[in-house]
Formats: sequence, structure tokens, C-alpha cells
Amino acid sequence: MASFNAYRNQNPNRLNSISDDGSNDLKNNIRESRWIQPEQWQLPEVQQTFQQGVIDFSEVHGMLQQLGIKVQKFELPKILEEHDKNKDGKLTKEEFEDLYLKLRAEKDPGSTWNKTVKPTAGGVDRFITKTTDNTDSNASNVEQKQEAQGPYHSVLVEERVWTANWLNQFLADDAHLNLRTNPIDSQDPQGLYKRCQDGILLCKLINIAVPKTIDERAINLNLSKQDIFRQSENLELAINSARGIGCKVVNIHPENISKAVPHIIMGLLWQIIRIQLTSEINLKHVPGLILLLRDGETVEDLLKLSPEELLLRWFNYQLQRSQYKGKAVSNFSGDIKSSEAYTYLLNVIAPANTKPALTLNPLNENDLRQRAELMLKESDKIKARAHITPDDVVKGNPRLNFAFVANLFNTYPSLDLPTEKVLQPDLVIEETREEKTYRNFINSLGLEPHVNYLYSDLCDGLIILQLYDIIRPNTVDWSKIYKTFSPIKERFQKLNNCNFAVDYAKEPLHFKITGIGGSNILEGNKTLTLGLVWQIMRAYTLSILQKLAKSNTPIADKDIINWANDKLKNANKKTFLNSFQDQSLSDSMLICDLIDAIKPGSIQYHLLKTSGTADAKMDNALYAISMARKIGARVYALPEDIVETKQKMLLTVFACLMASDMLGMKN
Repeated sequence: MASFNAYRNQNPNRLNSISDDGSNDLKNNIRESRWIQPEQWQLPEVQQTFQQGVIDFSEVHGMLQQLGIKVQKFELPKILEEHDKNKDGKLTKEEFEDLYLKLRAEKDPGSTWNKTVKPTAGGVDRFITKTTDNTDSNASNVEQKQEAQGPYHSVLVEERVWTANWLNQFLADDAHLNLRTNPIDSQDPQGLYKRCQDGILLCKLINIAVPKTIDERAINLNLSKQDIFRQSENLELAINSARGIGCKVVNIHPENISKAVPHIIMGLLWQIIRIQLTSEINLKHVPGLILLLRDGETVEDLLKLSPEELLLRWFNYQLQRSQYKGKAVSNFSGDIKSSEAYTYLLNVIAPANTKPALTLNPLNENDLRQRAELMLKESDKIKARAHITPDDVVKGNPRLNFAFVANLFNTYPSLDLPTEKVLQPDLVIEETREEKTYRNFINSLGLEPHVNYLYSDLCDGLIILQLYDIIRPNTVDWSKIYKTFSPIKERFQKLNNCNFAVDYAKEPLHFKITGIGGSNILEGNKTLTLGLVWQIMRAYTLSILQKLAKSNTPIADKDIINWANDKLKNANKKTFLNSFQDQSLSDSMLICDLIDAIKPGSIQYHLLKTSGTADAKMDNALYAISMARKIGARVYALPEDIVETKQKMLLTVFACLMASDMLGMKN
């Protein structure tokens, strides 16, 4: 049975693609992990598409979808024209792969750090830094972490430097980090990674990105370098909290961070910073985003867009308000290298009373690096440089330019709504708490493509089917599933996938799906889609328990309740769990007792509040969730779920605690 993962697995035959002296073009080394792998070309549906050695323009959109690249159809003609070298309306394999590489870099600046592989001789463990002064090159300074007898991973120097500077700015006032008087040394290749080793900085950054994710009472502060155990607890708390806000943390473990592994730390930091940068790019915080709607679109269409897509729309909307005559900006790399679009953008969004006023003078400079420097000096007038450098602009670094544009939007959105366009009070302008929890759960598992809006991103069935294979490996027969869609048959092909999603839910997963059909998933029926995703989340959590228990029978709710009560009794706790609907759970006392029973002495009971007020319950719930994550429980529930005694989410809390306990005993 073919696996969907074959579309993303790396090819071991490329081990020798880098010369022993490491002298190959570093740009190629970085791009290696993004190549479309040979096993992907060998899949029947891909071979059929390329049976003539070329692909028609009409089939490109579906192939890109299959490979996890989201592109709006209206964008394609211009993009395809640039890559069709002989202008015959078709792309060869090589042309298509070049297109894929370009779009992967431009459309997905939030993807994880890249990996290259090289055999090494001896027990070498060192950093190699290589630089280039070629302004016209896309190549960047790269740090390489080389491990004995195996892979090394690449981190861009400019991204490490930018990240250190960004953290020094946003966490400068934190009393425990002391970054104002002792900032992270951005020029020290190890400085950033060492400051993350105790977990405190990561926890603080998560709370900047999504406030009140972590109760700071749960963080171990004032640590010595020798206090490895308490540092590991902080890292467990940080990783599980990052998982809870939707970061991909597959294969990220406390020991990776405590050993200061660069690509692991940078990958996690970027995901958290990206969430921070985009947290207010939505209609709730900026109602003027409705000005970006195109003809025939509704507010819900904006919810479907990724932050990157929204920022590009905003960028072009502002350019249309200026005297800009260039092409529309479709990415955060090649289209902004000349600084022309940036110069016009800054002029149109700058407050009218800015002194000195912004100008278009940078456009008089022909040297691109000098022009970029002049443009950034213009941004300094409105305090919006955001640590980006001229080289970052000229080389078109997609992540750092994305961060620059996101910071501009957050500071100067310049989207004032006219009176006649004020949003109606009953209009849905943001996802619900339940939707966000499910979306974060899915994204934390590292599936592709990234889910921005549940109902549109699940409607082709592919994410749901991948989830099934995680819960119960080899559930899906991928030879029967469409991974790419032709324009004429798209609806039929997606419906086919959704029908299989319903069939597999019935057997072998045994979900309760009365009234759910494939068409409901395809059409994004909210109630029925949420019902299915909840059962997926529940099954995933219980499947972990079943694996840890090495049981052939599924874990039932009563098994979790019995385990909890046995644990409480053996620890001489006086609380007792009757059901997940028990209203007494709202004060979090029983949950804290259970955490303390799993890890004696972990709960500081003097911090718990007993007044029974809504605020006291919320404080206790935040503390309980943070402490659960600190002892290793992969909790996705929010404090509100506990206070409101949401049965479904409380089940997952107790199941995750049970899994943490079983894993602890196993270890």
C-alpha cells in the first residue's frame, strides 16, 4: 500500500551530492532537501502526467497541490510564462522542478529549516562558516552543523543574526532574561543557541507570541548551568506549549535544545516568531482587511488565506494607492530585491505627519545594495526597519523579508474603513476556540500542507487521510486517492477522497459518523467537519495510550477514569473523578492532584486559589495546563475548556496525563 509520505521522504541516494571538501555551491546544498525526490517521480499518477516528458500548463496547478504548494490559479499564467523556456505552453521535468523550488522558497517562508546530508570521516563535531560577497547571488552565509558519521544541517547566518536581534528587542524588558544589560551576542555563532538551553527564553517568547499560554509560575527560574533536570523540565514545558499553539515539533526533544543543536532551535524559534508576527493579521484586530476582498469574495474567503497571502494582498493594495508602475508583488524574495516596491510601500503607509517626511529618493540610486540601504533609512524615519539589512533585501531572503513586511503591517496597516463598510456585529471574523484548537493540533503533527482554515483546507480529504494513517498506520490505500486534481474533474476527485475518508472512519476506525457524507467534508459543513475532527483528535490521543499499554483493545473512557482514581488513591489524595462532566473539575484542584500524584512534589499548592471565583478558576486552570505540559503531557486544551468543564477537551487532558505517566514508568 503506497504511503502519502513518499511525496516528502528524502532520497538516500543523494548522500554523495556534496564534495568531501564541502566546496560545492552552498545554495545548491540548501536546496537539496527541497528537491522533488526520484520516488515521487516514480508514483504512477506522476509518471502518467509526465509520460511525454512534459506537463501541460492546465495540469500544473494540480501537480503543485499534490506537492504541498498552494498557488492561486490567477497567479499561474504569469509564473508559468517565466519558466516556459521554449514558449510551447508546456513544462519539462526540469522546468517544473525549477518552478517548484522557486514557489517552495517564496510561498512557504514559514517552513522548517533545511537539511543536507554528507558522509564524514571521523568523530568531527564543528561549525563551518562560509561567506559570499556576490551581490547578484541568492546564496547566503551558511553555518553548518556537522555530526559524526552522518548528516549536517544548515542555518543561514543572517537569519541567526536577525533572530538574536529580534529577541533582544522584544524580550528586552524581561527581568529574568536580562537582555537589556546582557543581550544575545548576534555575532557569536553559539550565543543564540546557548541562551535557549535552559528553556526560559523559549517559554517567555511563547507568551509574547500567544499571551497566557504558559503560567510563569510553572517555569523554573534562577537556574544554574548544572541544574540539568530543572532545565529539562522547562524545555518540556516549552516544547509542549509550542505544540499547543500549532508549532510543528515532531522530532524536537529537550535534549536537542539542551545540546544547542542549531537547526532544531532555529526551526522552533522561527515558528514561534512567525506566530507572533501574524497573530494580529486578522479581521478582529484589523477590520480594514475587508478592503482587500476581490470581486465575488466574502469575508470567509479572507479566513481561508494564509498570513503570507494576506500580506501580499495588502502589499499590492497599498502599491495601487501609490504611483508605483511595476509588476504586482507575488513573493517575499525576487519581487522585492530592487527595493522599488518597498520604497513606494513605505511612502504610502507612513503617517502624514512624519518628520522628516519619507521620499522616493532611493529610486535615484542604481546600485541595488546602496538603494536598499537608502530605502531602509527611509523606514528608520518611521522606526520600522525591524533589523533587516540591505543584503537581506538584495538577496531576497524570504523569511526576513516576510518578517519586515509583517512588521510594517502590524505598525502601519493603513486600512481605515469608510463608514459605509463597517463590519456587521454578527459577522464571523475569526475562528472559534474549538476551531483553533483543532487546527493547532493538526499543524503540530507536521502534515503538509499547513492548515490555515479547517473547512477549506480539509475539503479535499488529504489531511484527514494523513491523520488516519498516523492514528492507525496503513489504514489508507493511497493508490485509490487523488493527490492532484485536474480542473475539469476537480470536484469529482476531491469527493472521491472525502468518500474514502468517511469509509475509513467507519471501518477500521469505528468512528460515529451518522449523517456525515463525503459531500459534507467537500462543502466544508462546519458542524459535521468539527464532529469528525474531534473524533480524529480523540482517536489520536487514545492510540498513543494503546501503544504505550501494548494493548490489542482500544482504551475506553472508563479505563482513563479508573487509572486516575487509582493514581489519586495511591498518592493519598482526597479528590475523586466521577466523570469528565463533573462540574467540580472547573477549579482544577483534581487535575493538580493528579499531576502531583504522577510527579510527587511538582505542584506548589500554595499557588492555587480557593475562592471559587471565575478569575481564580482561570488562574488555576492555566497553572494546571502548564504543569501538565511540564511533566510531559501533550495537552491541547485551553484554560477555558477546564473552567467551562468541556467534556471532550477534559477527556484529552486526562488521557494525555495518563500517557505521560505510562511513558514515565516505561522510561
